[in-house]
Amino acid sequence: MSSSPFPDRQTVADKLAALGEADQSFLKLLFENPQQDEALAEGVFAYLDAAAKSRFLNSLKLERCGEWLGNEAPGRVQVRLMEIAKSSQEPAYQAFQQGLKRSGGLERAYPKAKV
Repeated sequence: MSSSPFPDRQTVADKLAALGEADQSFLKLLFENPQQDEALAEGVFAYLDAAAKSRFLNSLKLERCGEWLGNEAPGRVQVRLMEIAKSSQEPAYQAFQQGLKRSGGLERAYPKAKV
């Protein structure tokens, strides 16, 4: 009997969609454990896919989610988040990417070399 991974992608997607105080605390716990990075990435994909398929695109909410993740996620996750954001031309992904860029998380994690 194989156990399903915890948290599953839908749980992470639900936490990102709500992004309340308790949800943020849950996600911060995921950031502490590198073994959870794949579950986090899959949850971000599920969240963005659901947003892309919804009848109403709340781009402000998607931008805020991207900005929050960019500010809170550890450096080891920043490149993956940006790869996810750039993986589709859907407006939901683009709004999420705007928030990530605004946060400057990728630049903090990997500063430009002083040549």
